Amino acid sequence: MSPSPWRRLGLAAAALGLLLPTSLPASAAPGSPPRVVGPLPGTVPGDRLADRIEDTYPFFATPDDLAAAGYVEEEFHVSGTADGWSVDGTKVATGVPYTTRVVVRRPAHARQFTGTTLVEWQNVTAGYDLDALWNAESVVRAGHAWVGVSAQRVGVDQLKTWSPARYGSLDVTGGGRFTADELSYDVFTQAGRAVESGAVMGGLRTRTLLAIGASQSAGRMTVLYDRVLPQQQPVFDGYGLIVGTAPTRVGAEPVFQVLSETDVRTAQRPADTDRFRRWEVAGAAHSGYQGQAYREPISERDLGGATRYECDRPPFSRIPMHHVTAAAYDHLRRWVERGTPPPTARPLEFEPDGVTKKRDALGLALGGIRLSQLAAPRALNTGDNSGETFCRLFGTHVPFDAATLARLYPERGDYVRQVVAVDAAAVRAGYLQPADARQNLTDALGGTR
Repeated sequence: MSPSPWRRLGLAAAALGLLLPTSLPASAAPGSPPRVVGPLPGTVPGDRLADRIEDTYPFFATPDDLAAAGYVEEEFHVSGTADGWSVDGTKVATGVPYTTRVVVRRPAHARQFTGTTLVEWQNVTAGYDLDALWNAESVVRAGHAWVGVSAQRVGVDQLKTWSPARYGSLDVTGGGRFTADELSYDVFTQAGRAVESGAVMGGLRTRTLLAIGASQSAGRMTVLYDRVLPQQQPVFDGYGLIVGTAPTRVGAEPVFQVLSETDVRTAQRPADTDRFRRWEVAGAAHSGYQGQAYREPISERDLGGATRYECDRPPFSRIPMHHVTAAAYDHLRRWVERGTPPPTARPLEFEPDGVTKKRDALGLALGGIRLSQLAAPRALNTGDNSGETFCRLFGTHVPFDAATLARLYPERGDYVRQVVAVDAAAVRAGYLQPADARQNLTDALGGTR
């Protein structure tokens, strides 16, 4: 692997940084790693309201059995001084003290680590930090590390209330002076420096540092890339913007945008370039079934219950968007390390009005990346829905009746053969990883799709 020239300089600085104590002064020079405290004590189960931090536990700690996979989950406080930026790229403050938290899920031993770390800007649309892009299966399978960063006021304020002993010292507003997330861009990039230095990584050396964010977080990262990054020392090697906006500036770092059917609202779209790639996933939802199923027990544990929604149509598309993002991250890694651009993908199709999606006789979207759950369907999966609050983001999932299934698959084995053919084509095209294709086949054979 050959890092870019600025990354080689950064890695040299990081290597020197590893010779220093973990806790660095908050007044450290720009571009140096921030002060890090941790890993913090306390694990699930615990009491979030306990007076001693060791009796608490990290908010939204994953229930995935990381230890069985040779992984650990750790949490840190990260402190420093951040500059503040408005959304138009105007610097509005310099050297404002902050303290936030990062959650790290990584291999326990260097021999398992690929050297790639995904740094996610935690999403706060629901009013609390959400690791929207965490996918244990693909991260562990690849041997990557994942780091979640609390960059915004809403998430940090909720943490402080949720567990005062654990999070009461956090502040990303400069003591209430900057409440519109002006510090968030610098807080996020400084968290990246803490990863780069190894201070939050148990000494693991990251060679490829990828910034990822979903929905609102992608919007924040778009501002970072377009307007703030040109005025900062670069930290991340590449950017993955999922189910949200993407930059318009042409920069040195490649940008990969992956959208669900929900997010594609018009036939007008930017062109792919040698620094930008866009994929659109037919039938997938902005917030689909997999994420809801993962977060439901965590919400029960940490929030006292999972929200129930009354949507106009049965919600939560089951098109596995996370399979496509896993493939996208791997392409982004190779793009950074080898200069190999990802494959292009057919866009979703629209009617002549440019805003109505074309659909087949079953109601399934035409065009886009077509996984076997859509191209060999057993249900109507779309990116559209309506109703209360977030229903418009959930898509739909309506299983076909027996008559429809008999018409689609008249011969024994037709369905499984179609699943295999569709997913084999997706693997060859680079939109699906072989392990996920195998899981799709297992699910098809078991009737669990």
